[in-house]
Amino acid sequence: MASWLPLFADNSAAQQGGPPPFAMWVPIAVLGAMFLMFMWTSGKQKRELQKARASLKNNDRVVTAAGIVGIVVGLKDTEDEVTLKTDDSSNTRIRVLKSSIVQITSGNTTVGDTKS
Repeated sequence: MASWLPLFADNSAAQQGGPPPFAMWVPIAVLGAMFLMFMWTSGKQKRELQKARASLKNNDRVVTAAGIVGIVVGLKDTEDEVTLKTDDSSNTRIRVLKSSIVQITSGNTTVGDTKS
């Protein structure tokens, strides 16, 4: 029924050479590679932070997702809670979830989000 449509097709690009057939796949391959590299590094950072949260100990300096800076003074192994001392002068303490901790400084090593 539509066998006459190819008669009106413009073959000038095919006759002049045009881009090779694989040329349209190159940008897709580059974007795919960038996506995979991003996912790999993101997963690596997430695993590293998870391992650091599991090995929290007293006197570690931490930063929560809300921006609260404190020193770990109490850990509950059976629960997902950590007690932080946020102020030395008034001895203010707060309880936070381990999952809210985004940066851990223990001695000279820092694990987590260090955007500054």
